[in-house]
Amino acid sequence: MQCVRRGHAWSTIPPISPVRAHLPNGSPMKFEHLIEINDPLNPLIDTLTLEQVWRGLVLRAESPKLFVPHLDECQISERSDAGFARSLRYGELVINDKVVLVPQLQVRYEVPAQKDISASSLVMTIEMPDEASLWVRFQYDDGHDAATDAANALYDDFRRSAYQESDIDTVRIMRELALEGRLDAGLLN
Repeated sequence: MQCVRRGHAWSTIPPISPVRAHLPNGSPMKFEHLIEINDPLNPLIDTLTLEQVWRGLVLRAESPKLFVPHLDECQISERSDAGFARSLRYGELVINDKVVLVPQLQVRYEVPAQKDISASSLVMTIEMPDEASLWVRFQYDDGHDAATDAANALYDDFRRSAYQESDIDTVRIMRELALEGRLDAGLLN
């Protein structure tokens, strides 16, 4: 069992399979993995606070060019306390998505179906199984049904690997930003 922050309290949740799980709404989860942020048994890695991790995940959503070098442009619109809408440009390809923020717990990217792109999502959840440990769970759903998943099995293996490498890079960049003091409270909204 693991503890996850829900609102202002922590609750115990069952562990989720590292590759497949099911969301409460019944849609299949395509890929997920955990990245350990703080390991109390490894004094060689710098410890990040819950606030620093949260600010890093929000910064990844608000300033994605820091984390995705091949992104040409990001425009944010429709900002509210609960999140914002974005338009991301990769050359000629433009992807619109919505970012939902659950403070100090979760950042959700929701991509509606558009042109040749099916609906998909990425959920990044901060987990703290105990006071010294800190993890981020990355959950991807590409919106495909089981038949499409079977047809794309080889391609999906490459995509899972790319997602995991990208998420490892996200944590690496967050660590660099924290060392530079750029995730401190006074420097962000």
